[in-house]
Amino acid sequence: MSALKVARAGSFVSEIGRAVEAEVDRWGFSVIRGLGGHGIGRTIHEAPSVPNCYDLRQRDVLTEGLVVTIEPIISSGSGEAFEDRDGWTVRTRDGSLAAHHEHTLVITRRHPVLLTAA
Repeated sequence: MSALKVARAGSFVSEIGRAVEAEVDRWGFSVIRGLGGHGIGRTIHEAPSVPNCYDLRQRDVLTEGLVVTIEPIISSGSGEAFEDRDGWTVRTRDGSLAAHHEHTLVITRRHPVLLTAA
């Protein structure tokens, strides 16, 4: 929910990652780096990439009407992960527990429209 507060037209995509990482750190967990959200359009995985941690190199700006996912993958351990031999499963390097949560939203000038709200 912290990320939703910064997800508005004109903000940098990197601010979403900053908000996610700060909230995860606040609770004593780690973000799995290298995995994150993305834009959604005619295909399910489109630009921009939406990291779950602050990335100074991510200079994309959120625009009105853009549809993105915010997908924090959170670990109780170090936050390092690797892809299993099956090419699909992701495991934490230290064997710690991890969880994945996803929301899809439409960016507006004021507050994002949360498409996956219950």
